[in-house]
Amino acid sequence: MTRVIALVGVLAISFTAVLVRLADVSPLTAGFFRAAYAVPVLLVMWLATRNSDERTRADRRLGFVSGLILAVDLWLFHAAIGAIGAGLGTLLANIQVVFVALAAWAIHDERPSTTAFVAIPVVFIGVALLSGLGRADAYGSDPVAGVILGALSGIAYASFILTYRAANRSQSSAIGTLLDATIGVVIGTGLAGLVTGTLDLRIAWPDHGWLVLIAVLAQVFGWVIIGYALPRLPALTTSVLIMVQPIGALAWGALIFHERLSATQGMGVAVILLGVAAINVLGSIRPAAAEAGSFSTAK
Repeated sequence: MTRVIALVGVLAISFTAVLVRLADVSPLTAGFFRAAYAVPVLLVMWLATRNSDERTRADRRLGFVSGLILAVDLWLFHAAIGAIGAGLGTLLANIQVVFVALAAWAIHDERPSTTAFVAIPVVFIGVALLSGLGRADAYGSDPVAGVILGALSGIAYASFILTYRAANRSQSSAIGTLLDATIGVVIGTGLAGLVTGTLDLRIAWPDHGWLVLIAVLAQVFGWVIIGYALPRLPALTTSVLIMVQPIGALAWGALIFHERLSATQGMGVAVILLGVAAINVLGSIRPAAAEAGSFSTAK
């Protein structure tokens, strides 16, 4: 049953990029409202469970900071969707596993395994192929810009994951941490939107109908049930389920927007999926020093 719950959650968030594209608003407007519409729902959920919230003020501040980082990620992610499509934009965001592995090496001195040493450059080759290598048949209004934005989004998302996990280390209130992070997204995207002049506060339909759906389906429902289910599953099952999101986004992009990739981009998709799956499934890092021989995964 837990596997089914996790699969439903991953499928829910796989629609995010498609819904962003349907909303047809600026990247920061999409980021601001998908979080703003989610805050009241998360607040009600947190109030109902706050007696179990034992997080410190430092943890709560860190949760808020993770939301500011996520605001940057969403800005880049939504911009990448506009440049290269919903499917490829989502796939590029999922290369965060590479940057998490590299960060673990740099920060925690956790030496990459042989699998990671081989898979990481392979993933970057796939990223280059997604640009279409200058060919006229490449999908996207600006595939090169889309690849750059998507790769930067992956870096920002990896930074968010590391910070968010640190904020949720007590595991006493996953909903509270998600609420703090979502408030951080609202403030981060709102300030960036005001500074750049790209935040549109007008409520228009059906655009905001899609944004409400993102908030409920992905920002609340998807994140909450994934946060519940994935820690209760074996690492291998979790790794496989995580890959459903980019695969689903590619499928929805093709079905709804007729996103037809060039042969070069198709090769890039296959290379990235294989590389990311190898890192996820076989283990991305090997602890240095005394624990040689045992493995841990960074996701």
